Amino acid sequence: MNKRLVMCGWLAAMAWTGMVQAQVHLSGLDKGMTGPRAQMAVLGSAHLAKMHGDVQPRALEPLLQRLAAFRPDVITVEQIPGAGCELMAQYPTIYSAEGIATYCDATEKAHAATGLDVPAAIAQVQATLADWPAHPAPSRRRHLAALFLAANDRASALVQWLQLAEAERHAGDGVDAALAALLDELATADDETFSIGAHLAARLGLQRVFPIDDHTGDSIDVDDVQGFATALRQAWAGAKAETQPRRAREKALFKQGDMLALYRYLNRPDVMRTAIEGDFRAALRESSPEHFGQLYVAGWETRNLRMVANIRAAFRERPGARVLAIVGASHKPWFDNLLGLMQGVDVLDVESLLGPSGTHPDRPAPPTSAARGKAS
Repeated sequence: MNKRLVMCGWLAAMAWTGMVQAQVHLSGLDKGMTGPRAQMAVLGSAHLAKMHGDVQPRALEPLLQRLAAFRPDVITVEQIPGAGCELMAQYPTIYSAEGIATYCDATEKAHAATGLDVPAAIAQVQATLADWPAHPAPSRRRHLAALFLAANDRASALVQWLQLAEAERHAGDGVDAALAALLDELATADDETFSIGAHLAARLGLQRVFPIDDHTGDSIDVDDVQGFATALRQAWAGAKAETQPRRAREKALFKQGDMLALYRYLNRPDVMRTAIEGDFRAALRESSPEHFGQLYVAGWETRNLRMVANIRAAFRERPGARVLAIVGASHKPWFDNLLGLMQGVDVLDVESLLGPSGTHPDRPAPPTSAARGKAS
């Protein structure tokens, strides 16, 4: 009798396991939702600081005009939030000081000017924004810029600085001479976080941008670091024939100073497909016994999951928000897919924001009906 009870219980458990494993699709969950839908656009970007050349402000103007026409009220950028940097610093055995310094800015100067450490500055930023006037005095903008710097959010500090008249961009109200010089330097930095994200936010009258990067997920624990690097380099070298023409075209557009054409190119689906296949598919196919390529892709996907979670948190209290995420172009396919799973969120075609529909100068003409029939 006991054996029969055990067997029945085992069979029931097996049946229940099958029920748990059945997928529940969420695509229609928000059907009939009564509230407004968020509009999400992901702009795949070049990392301008690594393009080996200066970016003239006028070259970015056509791109900024296109993005401003979208009228985002939330802009996210590929920087680690100050709280994220503080978290990593609490675990030096996991995250080295050298690694943290690669992604997190030093805050000693801002601490000296304001007397605030990062957690205290973050708290003051939140309190200040909660009581922010419609028409803040220059002194309030300078003070908020200082708070953002102390909170390790340089991009948002620049948003405040750029909304000051040039005559008001000076030391005072928590901004000392060193911080004023830093902000002036950031205003002309060749970095999409500042030259696109912060400048666009200031142009639109926003008070901040939202840093959403995360490097806790791709902190991969491997014993053979050199072997890991070698395996990936070899995998990428094997895909060079496919990826080299794309990189050459990116460099040519950058050298020409046609930044709108560059961003149109980067955000084309066929170009993104070539980029991720030459990186991540190549890694998945490498044959090291340690499966280094799979570890690399797992870290990449974990990072993207955490970044997208940070984006969702940036507008979770704002139903119907218009959101622009500016991120390295290789992230865009993951962002588009993951954000497309969110309820009440429409992921827009960023190509439509960057130019009129139809054939772009860089894009091959669509096949004729005869060619399409032959291909099918």
